[in-house]
Amino acid sequence: MDNKSYTKDGSVDLQGRPVVASKTGRWKACAFLVGYEAFERMAFYGVASNLVVYLTTRLHEETVSSVRNVNNWSGSVWMTPILGAYVADTYLGRFWTFTISSLIYVLGMILLTVAVSVKSLRPSSSSKATAWQISFFYGALYVMAVGAGGTKPNISTFGADQFDDFDPHERKLKTSFFNWWMFSSFSGALVATLALVYIQENLGWGLGYAIPTAGLLFSLLIFYVGTPRYRHKVRKTNSPAKEMARVLLAAFNNRRRNLPADLYELSPENYSVTGKRRVHHTLAFSFLDKAAIKEGTNPCTVTQVEETKLVLGMSLIWVATLVPSTIGAQVNTLFVKQGTTLDRTLAHGFQIPAASLGSFITISMLLAVPLYDRYFVPFMQRRTGNPRGITLLQRLGVGFAFHILVTMVASLVELKRMHVIKDFNVGKPTDIVPMSIFWLMPQYVLLGIGDVFNAIGLLEFFYDQSPEGMQSLGTTFFTSGIGVGNFLNSLLVTLVDTLTRRGGGKSWIGNNLNDSHLDYYYGFLMAISAINLAIFIWISSRYNYKKESLEVVEGKVCVQMEAKVVDAPQV
Repeated sequence: MDNKSYTKDGSVDLQGRPVVASKTGRWKACAFLVGYEAFERMAFYGVASNLVVYLTTRLHEETVSSVRNVNNWSGSVWMTPILGAYVADTYLGRFWTFTISSLIYVLGMILLTVAVSVKSLRPSSSSKATAWQISFFYGALYVMAVGAGGTKPNISTFGADQFDDFDPHERKLKTSFFNWWMFSSFSGALVATLALVYIQENLGWGLGYAIPTAGLLFSLLIFYVGTPRYRHKVRKTNSPAKEMARVLLAAFNNRRRNLPADLYELSPENYSVTGKRRVHHTLAFSFLDKAAIKEGTNPCTVTQVEETKLVLGMSLIWVATLVPSTIGAQVNTLFVKQGTTLDRTLAHGFQIPAASLGSFITISMLLAVPLYDRYFVPFMQRRTGNPRGITLLQRLGVGFAFHILVTMVASLVELKRMHVIKDFNVGKPTDIVPMSIFWLMPQYVLLGIGDVFNAIGLLEFFYDQSPEGMQSLGTTFFTSGIGVGNFLNSLLVTLVDTLTRRGGGKSWIGNNLNDSHLDYYYGFLMAISAINLAIFIWISSRYNYKKESLEVVEGKVCVQMEAKVVDAPQV
């Protein structure tokens, strides 16, 4: 068969054989993957969006304690992908890491369904949970977290692997991949926040957890049906972490040497034989260039040095994502508790679950993603010449600005709620404030629109800027940022509660939200969001995007294929 029929990036099938481009990958392969993503998000948000309600109403936990426990679990779900990505990039590959981890995830869902269904494993309505009941419930939650560690960083990355970066047509298709991937993800979240939370509160928590568990099993079956169509990346680096450590050590050892004009790099023929991409030299983090001094001890190549620079650059951007992730952590905690105090009655006495308001995040995203992809991107392409319309970091900056609006609106709405409480004298913990829950809708909608820029942009940014062979690990910059954001919110809630109680003061986040000051807390979050955006703009203005190329042999001549430049203009 003509070699030109194979993919240009060296992808292989599950047995390690080169794959024919026309028969594998692209959207025909991704069609088998998006189902799992939708059902997994339905399962996760089916648990996370209403977990604070279960903890306070069924396990009888206090507000601050329940918020802290939700944040700690959510943080763990988003942090364990670091380990899963390392295993995938270093040992098992994305496919097999995902396969093992998805079974652990399903086991966690099964155990959680048992925990809320079996009478002896759940407390009665009038008694506190026993140590055994608490242990079993949280044990099931953290089994889910372990499973998520291997599925979350690998399924989206595996989907992106189905597109050949060095084929112009497929590279164009890939620019829309993360938009539509997140579209499927939030479709699952929409079902969770609209249907599952209602089922949990009105038909039973067991049924509300059993449905997504069955969906997960079905989606895994569909995933494996598509196996013959999948492309797999060949691992060309044994241990990315060791290579980075080697670069840092070499730069330190050569710190007193003068930097020559000619740095150490392998020949194009070497890259052609190995199939590894060559990363072009940049001026960023120039102190690391000393690791590529030819006369140094055990010198590193320019490509190895540049890959380490990429990780350091992404780390700085990652730090700036922590505050937006902290804002996002409010959705499943304080936003929900706030909603439980408001009038949730619709027509004919029907009450909307407070957690269902999270569906407006999803709905706004589902509406905004097609508009962004079909109208905003082409409009901006004509003005900027950038294939993405705007650069990845510009996209993130817009998303971060939306988070400032979210906290400002949340603070104003809470201020309105406090005025209604005062006017109607409804300050007791169980009093329902005569104010519609839909007053909270604007903050959810703004968060959803902002996530079209922020969440999708972050996932795409960390995938595209990761060094070759580290893209699963690179994706964990996205997941770990959300995880640390949850832990930060847990820490902030605890500190704010402790500090505002000092000297007999009133807690901003007390058990009785009708006699607290969430408006102050949201105002505090708005202030740190504004400061964070300013820092992000400064960091972004100095960021160097990745530029790489693939060396191939044509006849007896080694030629350089089109270099991949993610975003030529800087922020």
